[in-house]
Amino acid sequence: MSTYKGIQGTAVTNYAGDKPGVVDGEVWYDSTAASFKYQYPNVTTAGSWSVGNTMNTGRYQLAGAGTQTAALAIAGSLDPPAVANVESYDGTSWTEITDVNTARELLGGTGTQTSALAIGGNPITGATESWNGTSWTEVNDLNTARRITAAAGADNTSSIVFGGGTPTVTAVTETWNGTSWTEVGDLNLARANLTGSGIETSALAYGGESGPAVYAQTESWNGTSWTEVNDLNTAREKLAGAGTDNTNALAIGGTTASILGNTELYDGTSWSEQNDLNTATRQQAGGGTVSAAVQFGGANDGTNSAALTEEWLGAGQPVGAWSTGGSLNTARTLLSGAGTQTAGLGFGGDVGPGAGTTSTEKYNGSSWTEVGDLNAGKILSAGFGLQDAAINAGGSPNSVLTESFNGTSWTEVGDLNTGREQVAGTGTTTAGLVFGGQNGPMQAVTEQWNGTSWTEVGDLNTARYRLSGSGSTTAGLAFGGDVDPGIQAVTEQWNGSSWTEVNDLNTARANLGGAGTQTATLAFGGAVPAITAVTEEWNGTSWVEVADLSTARNSLANAKAGSTTASLAFGGNTPPITAATEEWSSSSNVIKTITTS
Repeated sequence: MSTYKGIQGTAVTNYAGDKPGVVDGEVWYDSTAASFKYQYPNVTTAGSWSVGNTMNTGRYQLAGAGTQTAALAIAGSLDPPAVANVESYDGTSWTEITDVNTARELLGGTGTQTSALAIGGNPITGATESWNGTSWTEVNDLNTARRITAAAGADNTSSIVFGGGTPTVTAVTETWNGTSWTEVGDLNLARANLTGSGIETSALAYGGESGPAVYAQTESWNGTSWTEVNDLNTAREKLAGAGTDNTNALAIGGTTASILGNTELYDGTSWSEQNDLNTATRQQAGGGTVSAAVQFGGANDGTNSAALTEEWLGAGQPVGAWSTGGSLNTARTLLSGAGTQTAGLGFGGDVGPGAGTTSTEKYNGSSWTEVGDLNAGKILSAGFGLQDAAINAGGSPNSVLTESFNGTSWTEVGDLNTGREQVAGTGTTTAGLVFGGQNGPMQAVTEQWNGTSWTEVGDLNTARYRLSGSGSTTAGLAFGGDVDPGIQAVTEQWNGSSWTEVNDLNTARANLGGAGTQTATLAFGGAVPAITAVTEEWNGTSWVEVADLSTARNSLANAKAGSTTASLAFGGNTPPITAATEEWSSSSNVIKTITTS
């Protein structure tokens, strides 16, 4: 008979409580709870959409090809006219590339970012163009010219097109072999404004319309014929799709009586409702897989030529979480921080009430140790840098003072040009940035540090204090804050010379923590005005709520060189003033108790 030791190579161990350092699937006996336990990764149980960067040319009735990190947006309409524009997406941004030869709308698209087809379209045409990664070439036409068709395929040598309008709705299906189109078995239901996904030998057709009738019908293609399978839950037309073959698909957006954000997942048997798009959209394009899809362009309630991009991540993504770390030796609020999760630095702050401290502590990933004090006790100052190379600037009362830490002691260096408190900062000891704050009036002033002195550079668009920031002197991020009165969700990006407003936090707040880069940042805690534990993650385009802090607090500090993978939050006010430290990990585990009943 097989035993646990025989299978795993080790016996079940005895430990009082949750055993540290276990590997996924390892069983141990918790003597305190008198039960067997094991651990497994904590992952998402449903997929979700996040907002990506916008296209250069907003449009609808376009075609798409490729994946979430390597997509093409092909032609379309500006309502009117039809355009020939083509853009390439790298998972972050869109770049204009070579146009198709014939401007058109309501066309089909298949393939990859380097090997694709543009098929049919309006004005009604059978024109087909082949993309080789550099240029478009006109090739043989469809046998049946059409618009508002659907298509699927692996590349520019192997594709299938089905349905559409001639202008009457059609069921005609054609396959492409790299040279010419051949008519094959028709759809069971003639329709237009449908979508499809898959490859030439294994595809799905779903949704669509014929006059006033809007359909939920789904058909599966096996390389020879179409078979009706289970319907969509929501009948719709003018939708987008993604998927790799006839066993999986995403149905995205579309319209019935109104524009939809609905997303449905097909598992080879049936469709299930998933999380909606952030912006309901119709006549957009899509691509990718059910695990990682992208949709772009289209029409929504605001415009018929949207430039919006959204990215889908399916279920099974790691779930981040905060865990308890070693407490500060001195509980404090309104303090500053620098460093990383395993090499942090906390300095200054208020030990209450109104008593500023010079205390500085280092964190080694498990505990804090007191080191050389600041020269001046300060609260509400900006801190940034690393554990052994940090800057502390500004602070109350409206200070210009800047100090530099070398791992052992603090030294006074060049003053700020504008004295202020409740200011944010980011960067290193040789290239830093401070912004916002107040010295009576609120400030938009931004100053850049070169290792010796401060220089005033471009102001924030929104003057504010009690904000947070992340990034570098060439790619920074400012978020949250207070305009007195009025707690803010405003987020601004810094490009080395000026600030640009981008998408807001989901939860407006002040006195929050923040760490990361311009394209990947965490914002946590703060006051809304109630004290909050909310944590949000920035992906370079939008904020998404993730797991809350264990202890809600404001006026906390963080390791400024932390990341969305590993961050550190410490101190603050709950109330009362706290010494609590929490560590963020972008992945976490679930501990399960084994029951025998």
